[in-house]
Amino acid sequence: MTLAPQLMADNDDGSNDDGDVGLALKTRPKTKRPPLYKVMLLNDDYTPMEFVVLVLERFFGIGHGQATEIMLTVHKKGLAVVGVFPFEIAETKVHQVMDFSRRHQHPLQCTMEKE
Repeated sequence: MTLAPQLMADNDDGSNDDGDVGLALKTRPKTKRPPLYKVMLLNDDYTPMEFVVLVLERFFGIGHGQATEIMLTVHKKGLAVVGVFPFEIAETKVHQVMDFSRRHQHPLQCTMEKE
């Protein structure tokens, strides 16, 4: 069975309308992307390296190998950026890491700054 195409509007008045449709010229205001924030871990002389790796895996979803590399960067350079997020997410990550560290009696510091 074959179906014939249906016309959206019949033009019975004999005018020479070519079917062009005008475009709406109303523009949408461009939305700005939210600013991003770097979340960083800071080195200290007391938090065990294994604990830092655990934090990276648990709160940032980083694999064990990469977490170990980042932990060594923190250890050698004093700090490392562990992720870049919108403000609310970055703030949540910082609070999670700090709370987890305190509960386990480690002085690990986590901060954020605008990118």
